Amino acid sequence: MARHLIQGREVATPVRIRDAMACTASYLVRADAARAVIAYSGLDVVEVLPGKALCTLAFLDYTEGDLGAYHEFGVTFLVRPPEAGPAPRRGLRRGLSELLRDGAGVFVHWLPVDQGFTLEAGRTIWGFPKELADIDLRLSSPYKRCVVRQDGRLVLDLLLRPGLPVPAPGLTARTDAYTHLDGVTRRVPWSVAPRGGRVRPAGALIRLGNHPVARELSELGLPGGAFLTATASHVTMRFEEAKTL
Repeated sequence: MARHLIQGREVATPVRIRDAMACTASYLVRADAARAVIAYSGLDVVEVLPGKALCTLAFLDYTEGDLGAYHEFGVTFLVRPPEAGPAPRRGLRRGLSELLRDGAGVFVHWLPVDQGFTLEAGRTIWGFPKELADIDLRLSSPYKRCVVRQDGRLVLDLLLRPGLPVPAPGLTARTDAYTHLDGVTRRVPWSVAPRGGRVRPAGALIRLGNHPVARELSELGLPGGAFLTATASHVTMRFEEAKTL
């Protein structure tokens, strides 16, 4: 067990999130554009279809955990593990669950939060690219909405329509999250257990603002239709100690 001193408070890994609500919208984007966006990391995206990568936008309401209560928004990409070697030949890729079993992970490209403690903890412990932003979550109705603003500029306004219930008793997904900060890429073993899940094809409405991240998303092809949207009313997570690549 490693211990970290954050703003005068000790945080030990693994860090546990005991309850959160999570909402995601996944998009099939041009693989060449996605590679250009994350080139700084030294990682490569997974082509889930020929010429297509998976970009997922996520917003979360953390209500109980080792880092306190806060809101978070994330821009992530499905990536190949660094040790995977040359990319496979183009062609129809395998299912997502098989890709994860083979070591595909989630690269966290941008991760604004609305509280200073989790910002410092995330950057210090794991190298997560956390930044402060205004994150307005509206989660009380079946429609879930997230509005992100930073430095007075709109990043995006994202609305998710409700999906169909997906029973997942006892399901725990284990994968690696990848981060890059101050020139260093890290691997973070990560597990997540959702309950109260709903999933549907499409189901997202998005309006982009004039923030640089909004322009980046536009270059990826957003606000085109989402491939898949998902919500989970209760999520627990566990983040292990980061390892430098």
